[in-house]
Amino acid sequence: MARTVYFGGPILTMEEPLYAQALVEENGIIRYVGDRETALKLAGPQARKVDLEGRTLMPAFLDPHSHFMACANAMLQVQLGESADQEEICARLSQFVQQEQLQRGEWVRGTGYDQNELAQGCPPDRWMLDRACPDHPVVIQHASGHVGVFNSRALELLGVDENTPCPSGGVMEKDAQGRLTGYMEENAFLGLLQKVPMPDLEDLMDALARAQDRYASYGIATVQERLFMHGMLPLYQAMLERKLLKVDVVAYADPRNCEKIMEYFHDRVGCYKDHVKIGGDKIFLDGSPQGRTAWMRQPYEGERDYRGYPALTDEQVYERLKSASERGVQILAHCNGDGAAEQYLSVMERLERETGRRLRRPVMIHAQLVGRDQLPRLKALGMIPSFFVAHVYHWGEVHVKNFGLERAEHISPAGTACALELPFTFHQDSPVIPPNMLETIWCAVNRRTKNGRVLGEGEKISTLEALKAVTRYAAYQYFEEDRKGSLAEGKAADFVILGQDPLAVDPMELRNIPVLETIKDGRTIWLCGRKDENT
Repeated sequence: MARTVYFGGPILTMEEPLYAQALVEENGIIRYVGDRETALKLAGPQARKVDLEGRTLMPAFLDPHSHFMACANAMLQVQLGESADQEEICARLSQFVQQEQLQRGEWVRGTGYDQNELAQGCPPDRWMLDRACPDHPVVIQHASGHVGVFNSRALELLGVDENTPCPSGGVMEKDAQGRLTGYMEENAFLGLLQKVPMPDLEDLMDALARAQDRYASYGIATVQERLFMHGMLPLYQAMLERKLLKVDVVAYADPRNCEKIMEYFHDRVGCYKDHVKIGGDKIFLDGSPQGRTAWMRQPYEGERDYRGYPALTDEQVYERLKSASERGVQILAHCNGDGAAEQYLSVMERLERETGRRLRRPVMIHAQLVGRDQLPRLKALGMIPSFFVAHVYHWGEVHVKNFGLERAEHISPAGTACALELPFTFHQDSPVIPPNMLETIWCAVNRRTKNGRVLGEGEKISTLEALKAVTRYAAYQYFEEDRKGSLAEGKAADFVILGQDPLAVDPMELRNIPVLETIKDGRTIWLCGRKDENT
């Protein structure tokens, strides 16, 4: 294969030196990074020459946490984000039934509502959903993914009534008469959601192809499957048989229910095959701060005692960490509140004391309200916080309401982590929000809420540090620092071409920088204008 040489614009290496004049790629590998004259000579007269014409070439972004299959699934669901009230949610569901000409009894799935944005301050109940879609089972899911509502037909099909015991770490809401309202939280909601039938295989395959195009349109070439479950195995088998993947996917399995997955993907544990590798285990320790289910050390604002609640007991967490340690795999733990963070840290410290073994680069996912006093303990354990820093913009004002200004100012404390020289990553938890890395970088650098408030001046970081979080540090989180995250000889030719140099623009303009092209292993997987912008 002929070599390709890039020149004519800023080449941001994320290494030292930070910039290069030219880069040579061959067979998906970077062969040279340096001055233009040497690059052209090395590439040879037959090389493909790409003049950047002032555009910026830099390493492709790595997604440190999201839900790849759920992103595809969301494309087949009713989008409820930005609904003004309960009536609008119901109208969108009803309209979807008519537009899609659904047959009686077919499931209707909605996603993305946020009770904080609804006029009533809460979602519609089961009876309101019944009236919207009288002939269909319905489930709607909160933007966080952690809570939602089922209508009466859905509850009946799932075998749930007032006598059904509520699982530990969950809530099944009842009204004053003791009737289920359909609203569920955490383990109660997520357990039932797994029983909802999956969409048609062909529809899902098409949605998966569109989902990876969407990631690539934001400059991402490595994505995450945050909780790989048995029910998803046939979908992945079909996807691999059809060779649909263009991006790399790092999957994390539920350690309680992964025997078939590990059996099928035994040769992908820790290494890629056909763009998929098994990264390790994933556990949940609490819920959502905007949904008021995150587990806190101190009560929520305006509450006397309510602090949210845990998803697992200390002993359950210990057994899962011990299992990951014994198998030598990485573990990711969902922790939003500082109460959940305390459980994760204390149990891991106990495991290290009792066994003398250290987990391999454990990750605290979201770390939304991790205490600044807890961050030194993360560093001591070799733990990586992956901050959902875009919360500052999307739900910053909600955090002020839920936790008060002082606590809200320190959500996603990247500035404190920087001062401690603690590596961290940034993610979007897609499909919670789109996988827009440049918006996330903008959030970390500027820390502006939707109302324009600066939330946590002391937690702002530089653009360069924010870029490291989604390149070099993200590669480190995946044990891929020798292959990805920077432009250096011998590394994978995973690039993004941007319309402007993010280190040269006004920080307030970072989220407006256009992604023009995404390249994976030397091949273009997304080109601006070639794909529909809605994909």
